[in-house]
Amino acid sequence: MKIFQVVACLFEMKNKILALKYRPQEFKDLIGQEVMAQTITNAIKLGKTPNAYLLTGIRGVGKTTTARLIAKALNCTKNFSLGEKCNVSEKCHCKEIVDSNHMDVLEMDAASKTGIDDVRELIENSKYSPTSAKYKIFIIDEVHMLSKQAFNGLLKTLEEPPPSLKFILATTEARKIPVTILSRCQRFDLKRVSIENLCKHLKNIALKEKGKITDDAIKLIAKTSEGSVRDSISLLDRALISQSINDGKPIEDQEVREMLGLADKSKVILLFKEILNGKEKDALKYLNELINDGLDAKNFLNDILEVIYLFSRRINLGPIEKDTSISEAEVEMVDQYSKNIDMQDIGLFWQLTIKTIDDLRIVGNENLTLEMYIMQLIHLKNIDEKKELDIGSGVKFTSNETLSGKKIDNNALETNLPNKIKNQLKSTDQIKSDPIKNLTVKNQNNKFKITSFQSLIDKANVEKEIELKYDLERNVKLVSFNKGKINISFNEKLNKNFIKTLTEKLLQWTGERWIITLSKNNEVKSIYEKNIENQNNQIEEFKKNKIASDIKKAFPDAKLIEIEDKE
Repeated sequence: MKIFQVVACLFEMKNKILALKYRPQEFKDLIGQEVMAQTITNAIKLGKTPNAYLLTGIRGVGKTTTARLIAKALNCTKNFSLGEKCNVSEKCHCKEIVDSNHMDVLEMDAASKTGIDDVRELIENSKYSPTSAKYKIFIIDEVHMLSKQAFNGLLKTLEEPPPSLKFILATTEARKIPVTILSRCQRFDLKRVSIENLCKHLKNIALKEKGKITDDAIKLIAKTSEGSVRDSISLLDRALISQSINDGKPIEDQEVREMLGLADKSKVILLFKEILNGKEKDALKYLNELINDGLDAKNFLNDILEVIYLFSRRINLGPIEKDTSISEAEVEMVDQYSKNIDMQDIGLFWQLTIKTIDDLRIVGNENLTLEMYIMQLIHLKNIDEKKELDIGSGVKFTSNETLSGKKIDNNALETNLPNKIKNQLKSTDQIKSDPIKNLTVKNQNNKFKITSFQSLIDKANVEKEIELKYDLERNVKLVSFNKGKINISFNEKLNKNFIKTLTEKLLQWTGERWIITLSKNNEVKSIYEKNIENQNNQIEEFKKNKIASDIKKAFPDAKLIEIEDKE
């Protein structure tokens, strides 16, 4: 009978999925969580364990596993502080805890039991002493899913539980847990596991399972798992199953890419190169090849984001060195092609890529979305760099532009301009390739000379351009005034057609083309503000006068609000 049980146990272990088969059974087996494991073991050895633990982190880094290890350490019949271990043949609490069938270690899934009634039942059970173990332990997984009432019901018991009761809470969304709960727990954040540690762990498992897999394939699996140990082992299990069918040949990284729907990074960089060169047909050809290889659209866009990051890193930090996520050949490609792109393009590419990932949820045809995305990238890259641009009758900016016939792409122009300046470019009538042809100059023989900003305001008053005069006095802040060129700043109240109107009127009144430049200098003041400031200064100065003191004595309730000079 015993022999039969041993054979059944061995058969079960052999056919168990790798994620469960290689689940850590001791604190030292936790990968990448050494500091946390050491803190918890020290507390247990010293007997200074908290009433409640809170374990947070992404999926697959060991939250539930750590909770069970804590339960084992607290209830093991052996002396944990001396490092004693219990044997499988011995009757111990550890085996039952690992198999999730210990009466005193209760695991509750808060995702399926979210209400106050479930927590009330838990609290009622907490009043009873453990049946056989030293501690009764409640492990609540995905605790952030509990309702507000359930959290409130748990508060008192969580803060002052019976001496033989411990709570272990696990969650992937710590920010959703009320602060009242957080303050009653000792929190441990489980980190993402590095690619290097994952690779070592996967190699050991592959060796034990007698599976043949290349280092590049293991590195790709580790990278794809995004720091999750369980995900990486599950992917390795999937790869080893395919290897057992293929006559025992070593698994290559290309097979893993096909299995996961990932694009070859070298091909993605080559595709990116064609985008930078503006070769639309070649770029779409590479894209179609990747699609035919079973490309997953979301994975592809995430690969593009990674490539954009590598280019930005190369531009800002110099040559890329000692990066396990990229090969030497790919490093050379990034070094070579990064000469054709700058940080402004990278910023636009990054934002467009993120937007396209959102578009995948809306558009039914993923291939169509990717083709449009590639064409948009090429359009963005074709924006000529840093040309001086004339707007209206001479408003100049230094910005990127795209010319299509005689029209200027407003969206590309507005990318790097402040919001207040962007509002001045909203009207398409205001942006012309040759505005002089579209205006008629009046009184060519009687040209008016505008020599100062005040003379411009006076001219607007004479011509009964009341709205223009109002903007010049109250909403425009003069930075500098020269013949034929005015540099201004302005506030949010400025009329959206101000630049168009001003440049047209200046051309009509003076017969000359004026340059209006917009400045980011917000320290200067408008004419109206200056007048108010001068008036306040005059009032403060007058208050020091004897006449003002005499008036104040005669009329105590009087308030000086304005001073006028009368001839």
